[in-house]
Amino acid sequence: MNRPIRGVAVTSMVIFAALMINLSYLYIGQQNYLNERPENRRVADARFAQDRGPIMVGNTAIAESEKVKDRYKFQRSYTPGELYAQVTGYYSYLYRTSGLEASYSSQLSGVDDSQFLSRLLESVTGSTKRGAALETTIDAKAQKAAWEGLAGRKGAVVAIDYSTGAIKALVSFPSYDPNDLATHDLAASSAAWKRLNADPDRPLSNRATREIYPPGSTFKVVTAAAALDAGMSPDTLIDASPYKLPGSTKVLTENCGASKITLTRALEVSCNPAFARLGVKLGDEALRTQAEKFGFGTKFLDEIGSAASKFPEEIDQAQTAMSAIGEFEVAASPLQMALVSAAIANDGVVMDPYLVDKVLDKDLRVTSQAHPQQQSVAMSSENAAALRQMMVSVVENGTGFRAQVPGVTVGGKTGTAHSDNLRRPYAWFTAWADNPKVAVCVFIQDAEIPTTDIAGGRVAAPIAKAVIEALR
Repeated sequence: MNRPIRGVAVTSMVIFAALMINLSYLYIGQQNYLNERPENRRVADARFAQDRGPIMVGNTAIAESEKVKDRYKFQRSYTPGELYAQVTGYYSYLYRTSGLEASYSSQLSGVDDSQFLSRLLESVTGSTKRGAALETTIDAKAQKAAWEGLAGRKGAVVAIDYSTGAIKALVSFPSYDPNDLATHDLAASSAAWKRLNADPDRPLSNRATREIYPPGSTFKVVTAAAALDAGMSPDTLIDASPYKLPGSTKVLTENCGASKITLTRALEVSCNPAFARLGVKLGDEALRTQAEKFGFGTKFLDEIGSAASKFPEEIDQAQTAMSAIGEFEVAASPLQMALVSAAIANDGVVMDPYLVDKVLDKDLRVTSQAHPQQQSVAMSSENAAALRQMMVSVVENGTGFRAQVPGVTVGGKTGTAHSDNLRRPYAWFTAWADNPKVAVCVFIQDAEIPTTDIAGGRVAAPIAKAVIEALR
């Protein structure tokens, strides 16, 4: 072989090798990227021709695929409509997936590695391919109670089994109907998408987990936990007289019944001067550390996504005082404030929240089982017991009396958050019960009552009571 021919041969081999390497890279390294490209309609059509498994609440499918006579073969349907939208998410040809439809898409479509045996048997027997089923942790009665409790008001409700972290209810209002986006009428799906995104009430937003708001006085349980950690007790007397914030002209003039009251009484009546003064005494670092122990700064519930709650950095004494009562730049999700109560009820242990209990293949074999996991330790069991009793006093003798449930020990904390003078206050209530073992947080975005009223006790606490009763 002469030199020119060898050169051509070597060049050809290099080009061929480069081509093979590039093809291998695209097939192995870029497969998911190429499959997920919105312009890849072949993959989208194939995906919509799959019989996705159902998403279950108890024995009821809240999302399932039905056979239809069109080119997509199966239509995803959501029988409860708006009720579970923030849990299931949507499965749309144009707008892909969200919620559990997104995080468990491979299992629902039957292509997950855990379903290899099922796929192998299907290829051998020629049986119909079907995706796995998800068994959620949601309780249908609690979900309905939360939805009906909101009664058309903007807000959210989260209920958690504090011993495991299992989510028992998760509601956000306003909501949307996933069927409008899942329809095979692509023009109608596009119109629904534009309408939902243009709606000023933001029905696609998940207020339960993906939005954070000033928590108001519900944050006082975090401040109380920091006080107990600093060596105080429920009977420690604290100054409840009017308080002029350090370096500021702002004065908290609220009358809390006496100039000196116990820490328990301060929580019962939600005394702003006492807790603001206490926050300055403890210091911003102690408050921030305590908040982080409860989960502030952490994103939970990867199954549907969440926003991290926050306690502000580098603040002065006046800002620390306001932060101690859940104002200034403190912001939390309803999920986070439910986790605060859950940790207090669970001897100080924060459990990692989750929404899916089991994944079962089409032959009902369990391919995945949730296992409760500890997220962090927020406080000692002794201090948690003391704070539980303080929260019980709030319900039995204080602002949370509307959450009382006969025969059940309930501890809670009301909250009314004022972030500006342009809107009515946010109403909060966070609570736990001993039987059932559940922690609940209720958030009402517009309390629709005067700013001078205890909004959390008036409008949020009764909803928490209804959810607790639904789980009995």
